[in-house]
Amino acid sequence: MALADSGKAIGAVSSLIVERLASVTGLHVQVSRPDAATSPMGSNPRLNVFLYETQFDPGLKNEPLDDGQPPPLWIVARYMLTAYDSDGESDTAKAHEVLGEACRALQENSFLQLRPTDPAGIIKALIDNPHDLKITFVDAAADLLSKVMQGTDERYRLSIAFEVRPVMIALGTPPSYSLLVGIDYTQAPPNVIGLAGVHNAVIPSLGSSISEIVPASFEVGDTITINGTDLDMSGLSVRLGSVDLPVTAQSPGWLKCVIRPDLVNGSTISAGTHPMTVVRTLPSGREQRSNVLLGELVPRLAAVNIISKTINPPPPIETAEGTIEVSGLLLGTANDETYVALYRDGHTVRMYDTLADSPGPPPPQTARRFTIPHAGAVPSGSYLVLVRVNGAQARNSLTVDLVT
Repeated sequence: MALADSGKAIGAVSSLIVERLASVTGLHVQVSRPDAATSPMGSNPRLNVFLYETQFDPGLKNEPLDDGQPPPLWIVARYMLTAYDSDGESDTAKAHEVLGEACRALQENSFLQLRPTDPAGIIKALIDNPHDLKITFVDAAADLLSKVMQGTDERYRLSIAFEVRPVMIALGTPPSYSLLVGIDYTQAPPNVIGLAGVHNAVIPSLGSSISEIVPASFEVGDTITINGTDLDMSGLSVRLGSVDLPVTAQSPGWLKCVIRPDLVNGSTISAGTHPMTVVRTLPSGREQRSNVLLGELVPRLAAVNIISKTINPPPPIETAEGTIEVSGLLLGTANDETYVALYRDGHTVRMYDTLADSPGPPPPQTARRFTIPHAGAVPSGSYLVLVRVNGAQARNSLTVDLVT
């Protein structure tokens, strides 16, 4: 049957209720306002059905008949049932008997199922509804009846209220469908080609978003956690500056990666504050990137060695000069802003910003030297050596003894 016929569904439901009531009770049933049914019609009791309210069914508001198609209108139709005796009165014992029989008839037909003997117009309007039409009794309070009964008759009449749902009114336009993905329709017969027919990558996400790096300061070998959203997609990596770090664990709200020594070394990156993003490479080769947060990669100080040392006797005080080598990881290059400080008694005694790579072929940024000149000799004694590269300070400090 054509879905366009469902436009007559509300009238078809009213007609179907009349048919069921008449077949069970044997009474004359009409559809009208309660006051319009008061004139005597012969000498037989009768029933009146009045559609006093319609609403859109909230539970089926967005339910389509087929996935991807516009949903039809799903309507709840509310009726009022009034009984009359042979004199057209609704408030007599006989009228009350008739009303009770009508209620029994509705209860017996609580599911309004179509029958082959139903009129063709009713069948055409309702047969495409995938849901059974359900009759449910609702309260008919005195204020509701008073509102409905007001008018020229202005007479209160005892009635029963019930609702029928869901009544479907579908669009009359044909549904729009597309060809199947992965089928070559240019061949006869059409051939299944699978993923070879997929040319556009559709991603159900705008990409990952990151909100926090824990810890915000880290060194080589540390495991860091990045919190955010949509971090459980495949093919993600963490980009620290220009270095891509593989993801070791992930969930929708977080992922983990390790600052691997083979990737974060003196040849690829220096210590300091770097932008961090989560990157996903799409099938097309393009990159989908998250927002940017800043992470601090700190150098690591492993050892302090005295290459040469001279202790100058007083007067006025004993001083020390010489060359000192610091070794570790990410200790800076000639292009980095690197400082080494000698610290004692709660303050920095001297700071050095001119460092040179140690002789020989050690890995980059692992061994550097600075010189304490004669003109800038420091008081002899033990000092803590602090290293700072591009604003990032090594976590540990080591002692150097500039004594006799």
